[in-house]
Amino acid sequence: MPRLAPAAPPDAQPVVLIVDDDPLVRGSLDSLFRSVDFSVRNYGSAQELLDAPLPETPCCLVVDVRMPHMGGFECRDRLVERGIDLPVIFLTGHGDIPMSVKAMKGGAVDFLTKPFRDQDMLDAVNAGLARAAERRSAARESDGVRQRFATLTARERQVMEGVVRGLLNKQIAGELGIAEITVKLHRASLMRKMGLRTVPDLVRAASTLPSRDGNA
Repeated sequence: MPRLAPAAPPDAQPVVLIVDDDPLVRGSLDSLFRSVDFSVRNYGSAQELLDAPLPETPCCLVVDVRMPHMGGFECRDRLVERGIDLPVIFLTGHGDIPMSVKAMKGGAVDFLTKPFRDQDMLDAVNAGLARAAERRSAARESDGVRQRFATLTARERQVMEGVVRGLLNKQIAGELGIAEITVKLHRASLMRKMGLRTVPDLVRAASTLPSRDGNA
């Protein structure tokens, strides 16, 4: 199972992961990416990638569709099974429409046929790394929401659930059997702890939580 390297700072340099059984292709891609100052890691097979420590930084996977023992599609599926969802660019020397449709439906950034234009490859990798950075940022934000939510009391979580449902303070008070002023106090406290100012912000934050049942 891939092992993650020690956590990198938010601005750590992104990495392009190349998986191709052809050393000439790997060498060509390595030179291309390094020429524009990308960090690169090369693997001669899908299994090499699966056995390697993966960097804890935005990554994009460039992988050949057809390789001995395990092709690009299976490699991507194995990573997803392990909870590692990398933006992927598939390469093939024998592309066809059904294969490209399968790749794109699976969420691929692009599907390129060898020989490809250098600019097409660089455009695809830039798009993949941008997607990876966005996912990383979203994950950090979601982690922060969960950490702040963990500081709420049980009653504050119940009030939060009512607010997210669109209930008025008096309606929340009626459901919980407490005074409306008490709801207001809990509401002000939970908003402060969550670091939020508006109800729409609270609703968006709540949508990232695994549960909003008041007992999460």
